[in-house]
Amino acid sequence: MTEREDLIEIVTRRVLAVLAGDDKGECSDCNGSCASHCAEKVRAMVEEGASRISYNGRGGEIPADLARYIDHTLLAPNTTPTSIDRLCDEALEYGFAAVCVNPIWVRRAIQKLRGSEVKVTSVVGFPLGANATETKVMEARRALREGAREIDMVINIGLLKERQYDQVRQDIARVADACREVGAICKVIIEAALLTDEEKVIACRLAQEAKADYVKTSTGFGPGGATVFDVALMRETVGPEMGVKASGGIHTTEEAQEMIAAGATRIGASAGIAIVSGGGTDG
Repeated sequence: MTEREDLIEIVTRRVLAVLAGDDKGECSDCNGSCASHCAEKVRAMVEEGASRISYNGRGGEIPADLARYIDHTLLAPNTTPTSIDRLCDEALEYGFAAVCVNPIWVRRAIQKLRGSEVKVTSVVGFPLGANATETKVMEARRALREGAREIDMVINIGLLKERQYDQVRQDIARVADACREVGAICKVIIEAALLTDEEKVIACRLAQEAKADYVKTSTGFGPGGATVFDVALMRETVGPEMGVKASGGIHTTEEAQEMIAAGATRIGASAGIAIVSGGGTDG
């Protein structure tokens, strides 16, 4: 066992003990939901080195093939048809799970990727989440008709902050229903950098109740991207059955590995090639 693997095992045991309430009798009232009741303890564990923990033993094994975790992403406003073609060629070459593009580019991406296993993901209500629900549903249905099989939607952040939970849940559910009709996946972007820890937990639970398939950290256009703490918090909140996508600011192999170890089952990144090639920078 390497020094890194030994560290992972030691830290994982300690974190799981805390989450289970076996650490000096603490967390006895959490019933395995420390993220919602004792977020400060989870944060403390992350700060002490738990950037490489697993959730109940899942997600902590670093995959040999990182490419299958990555949504190769291009959402910049100056995206051109040529750059979409290049994105798709790269996804084919490296075997990424999907490409993630704005709705206008779905049809082109589908044509480029036809016959391959690479999926097309489109974004909805992006990047602010402030569209009317009907607009989000229409946007999702159009992308799905054109061949997208994954939809990354942004929640209404303002309604969440005002505790209008029924409206937020309904907003998610309408898009999730449209996805489910055609067997597509719905990922829910909570824009974690704009939320308190309590709000992150609530957003994840609302996405679960609305029958979404994933929760996702960030748009990449907000004040911050994915953090190990947020991924661990989201994973602990939704449990092992729901997907967690870490997105925003992930540039290196190590950063991607840390997100997966914390519980991410998908990585959204524009630096996918650098990540799978062992390159990238910390900036």
